[in-house]
Amino acid sequence: MSTNGPQQLTGLVTGVIPPLTYAAHKGQAGRIGIMGGSLEYTGAPFFSAMTALRIGADLTHIFCHRDAAVPLKSYSPELIVHPLLDANDPMSEIEEWLPRLHALILGPGLGRRPQTFATLGHVIEAAKDRQLLLIIDADALFYLNENYDTLQGYTNAILTPNKVEFARLYRAVMKADMKADQVNSENVQQVAKKLGVTICCKGNVDIIASGDTVVTCEVPGSPRRCGGQGDILSGAAAILLYWAFGTATASQEKLPFPATVIAAWGACAVTRRASGLAFTQRGRSVITSDIINFINQAFSSLFQSKPK
Repeated sequence: MSTNGPQQLTGLVTGVIPPLTYAAHKGQAGRIGIMGGSLEYTGAPFFSAMTALRIGADLTHIFCHRDAAVPLKSYSPELIVHPLLDANDPMSEIEEWLPRLHALILGPGLGRRPQTFATLGHVIEAAKDRQLLLIIDADALFYLNENYDTLQGYTNAILTPNKVEFARLYRAVMKADMKADQVNSENVQQVAKKLGVTICCKGNVDIIASGDTVVTCEVPGSPRRCGGQGDILSGAAAILLYWAFGTATASQEKLPFPATVIAAWGACAVTRRASGLAFTQRGRSVITSDIINFINQAFSSLFQSKPK
């Protein structure tokens, strides 16, 4: 178990941020996909996509249900929206886009319809075949309760449950009782090891586990727990994972933590800092749309990228 402090992790996140340069081309800094968005839930994929863009991704693609497409398009012209999930053969079209993506977020606002879950299973398998970087959140975590073997040993995945979602997953994977208020670092590490993935369990203290590594994030956040903050975290995790994975692949020296752990800790830190900054301004009335506006300030205050 790691006992390294936040200073080292802050430095590691800073080290994977690509410098801004005029020589870069569109898409090079990150193309992020989000599978989510349904009739009931359109905000979640929007928050994920906008966070990735605000941190520095170049393009975001949202693969959603048709009912979600018009609201999502109206929220922002920055989003590339594909209303495919309730098509007759969604995989034929989704598979055309997967080679163009660097990371894929599964779950925000996805819904739990059987047809959607069937498509989700196919998307996970197709993403694994391409070694895509995966962030598993929200309804995709609910899918894993009965299908966790689909991610067994896939080290390119980060699961981002809150404590209630983690307790469900623990009961499914470990076949033992677990209550949300009992979750601790040892439990998170047990499931992470069993599945061979990285788990970022969100709570008053965020717990991140991967193999023998366990770290926590206690950057001050907000006492206001408005819905949508987990979606911010998933968007941050996706772009940071792409950057961290690229750094780990290119580096001649092995990073002291897996790329998934660095990305997850950075996502927790920036989400908490942005939430805290928004709460300072808005107090009890703060909502996730307010937090989005503080992503840049939070990111800059935590991680000063190297000049080029």
